[in-house]
Amino acid sequence: MSKLFLVPTPIGNLKDMTFRAVEVLKTVDKILAEDTRTSGKLLKHYDIDTPMQSYHMHNEHRMIDGLVNLIAEGATLALISDAGTPGISDPGFLIVRACIHSGIPVECLPGATAFVPALVSSGLPNDRFCFEGFLPPKKGRQTRLKQIESESKTMIFYEAPHKLVKTLNDLISTLGGDRLASISREISKHFETHKRGTLEELKTRFEHQPPKGEIVIIVSGIPK
Repeated sequence: MSKLFLVPTPIGNLKDMTFRAVEVLKTVDKILAEDTRTSGKLLKHYDIDTPMQSYHMHNEHRMIDGLVNLIAEGATLALISDAGTPGISDPGFLIVRACIHSGIPVECLPGATAFVPALVSSGLPNDRFCFEGFLPPKKGRQTRLKQIESESKTMIFYEAPHKLVKTLNDLISTLGGDRLASISREISKHFETHKRGTLEELKTRFEHQPPKGEIVIIVSGIPK
C-alpha cells in the first residue's frame, strides 16, 4: 500500500543510520530531500539510487497537493531532512497533515534527533521537558521569551553558533543569569562537546571561545 515514510538521517556520524532506514530509502519510489546535494552524499555512501526531489521550506506549500495526489495514485515516498528527524525544526508537518487529511498512511521511523542526546547528557531533569526549537529571530521573539518566563519544565532550544551569545543574553534577561543550563554542539561528530553551568557562566565562556557547529541549549525550568 502506498504511504509516506518519514526517515531520520544522521546528525553527524554516518554510522547512525539504521538498517531499516537504508532499506526504506532503497525501496520507495521517490525521496523528498531538503537539500539534494547534502542528501546525495548520504545516499551515495549507502549505495541508494532512488530518485530524489527537492522539498524544503521555500517550496513545500506549492508542492503538497501534487505530492499527496502522487501517493494517492499508488506511489510510496520517503521524506528526509539534511540531518535528524523530519518535522523537528525542519519541513515535515505540512505534508504529514495533508496526508492524514487525505487518508494516506504515514509512518515515521525511529532514529537520530539532536535534542534527545543533548537533554540526557545535560544532567538536568528530563522526566518532563518542553521543546522550543529555534526562537523567532525578530518578530515574536520577545513574546516567546515572555511565555517561557514561568516555565517549570526543562527547556530545549536550537541555535546557530553565530547567534548563541545573543540568545544566551536574551535568556539571561528573561530567566536570570543563575539559571542552570547545558550547551551541546556537534552531537555524534568527532568534536562533540557538552558545556554545563549557569547561563551567565556559559555566556562568558562562549564570548571568549566562539563555538562552531549546530547548537542545542538545555535550560532548567523555574525552581519549584
